[in-house]
Amino acid sequence: MSLARRPGPTVRTRVEEHTADRVSHREDRLATEEPLEVRLAWPGAAARRVWVTMRTPGHDFELATGWLVHEGIAPSVAGVAYCTDADLAADQEFNVVTVSLDAPPLREPTTRHEARSAGSSACGVCGSDSVADALEVAAAARWDGPLPTPEVVRTLPSRLREHQAVFARTGGVHAAALARADGELLVVREDVGRHNAVDKVTGARVLAGAAPAEACLVVSGRAGFELVQKAVAAGIGSLVSVGAPTSLSARLAADSGLALWGFTAADRAVRYC
Repeated sequence: MSLARRPGPTVRTRVEEHTADRVSHREDRLATEEPLEVRLAWPGAAARRVWVTMRTPGHDFELATGWLVHEGIAPSVAGVAYCTDADLAADQEFNVVTVSLDAPPLREPTTRHEARSAGSSACGVCGSDSVADALEVAAAARWDGPLPTPEVVRTLPSRLREHQAVFARTGGVHAAALARADGELLVVREDVGRHNAVDKVTGARVLAGAAPAEACLVVSGRAGFELVQKAVAAGIGSLVSVGAPTSLSARLAADSGLALWGFTAADRAVRYC
């Protein structure tokens, strides 16, 4: 029987880099993004799930303990350990942590945290209350229309920037846009949360009586798991980000048939899948 291997902070991947005059293939590294489920136990109470978050593996016990302190649940802990439930899949062995208290928590987690027990490395995989649920996506039909060419992809960040009025005044918000394959922007929205901006784009289309699916979603920041998840759920064909994707976002994009671009600028763009 093979033993589960604890995930590291980065993973290797092969990418396709496009510039104005050449296409090259090389190895790259992605920041690892994996779900972490935190369970809480105390004398007389069996371990129960209180939080699921996306994180870069490493210092997991510190992450779980710090969250409990910041949420006012417990000022200290008696012990922390990876869960050894027999029903856990091998790839979840180091993604479930049980925190033990030597006394009942200051706040009852089920009354304050049950409805919002999921989070992400950025903002939120809202409503996902287990590791399995966090990775499950209710995908729309795959986009079967044209996708933007690499030449169009490289123009999208500057096109988006032209419509970032709030960012121009404050420098403090993210932006997302829905674009056709030729680069025409259909909807642009801004928000302090990158996931909120994407939600606004989809909401605008639905409320206007239009389908949320299109050739491309453009985002001003990195392409974390939650943004890929939203693009897949909306049936979008490709995601173009100014920043980097993560290991989990690249995996979900590949599994879902979503074209994923990162480090996109006028002079280059890197395709991950």
